[in-house]
Amino acid sequence: MKERTVILESARLVLRNWLETDRDLFREINADPRVMEFFPFRRNHEEADSFLGRLNGMINENGLGFYAVELKATQEPMGFCGLSYANMPSVFPEQTVEIGWRLATRFWSKGYATEAALALLEFAFTEKKIDAVVSFAVAENHRSTAVMKRLGMHRVPSLDFDHPRVPDTHPHLKPHVVYAITCDEWNRQVAKGNLPN
Repeated sequence: MKERTVILESARLVLRNWLETDRDLFREINADPRVMEFFPFRRNHEEADSFLGRLNGMINENGLGFYAVELKATQEPMGFCGLSYANMPSVFPEQTVEIGWRLATRFWSKGYATEAALALLEFAFTEKKIDAVVSFAVAENHRSTAVMKRLGMHRVPSLDFDHPRVPDTHPHLKPHVVYAITCDEWNRQVAKGNLPN
């Protein structure tokens, strides 16, 4: 893997490319039943390593991807947060950008996902000139949808969908809710001071 490349920073966090030293953390979050509660699978070490390589490939290809999140104070990898093309043509128009996150459980409930995602939305709208960003999760995943709300995103029921890549053997994981925010909405939220610091 390449040397360390910082994408952006926030008060407590660094978002960067993935490093060889992140493998153990990445394997952990992909196998943890609590982290993966709303996914129809867990990844073994080989599958996690392969996925990690694909994530870095996405970042190298177009600058977007699910970046490693590092805690500044300790330089520990914590999980990921990123921007990526949704790549679901049956659900979203081409070039639709999604934001998503996944952290190891020991980093939950500290505001890290919200902090990383806020930095990424600013990056999306000011640096990348993206018009709108969506986020989606299993309808029952209230932890993730709470983050979406804190980001100033709003529910778009007309876009809710059954995830095409979730097997029919997991019917409770198929229904997904969609939240979205446009660049104009983001700028209005910032101007009003409505977003977390």
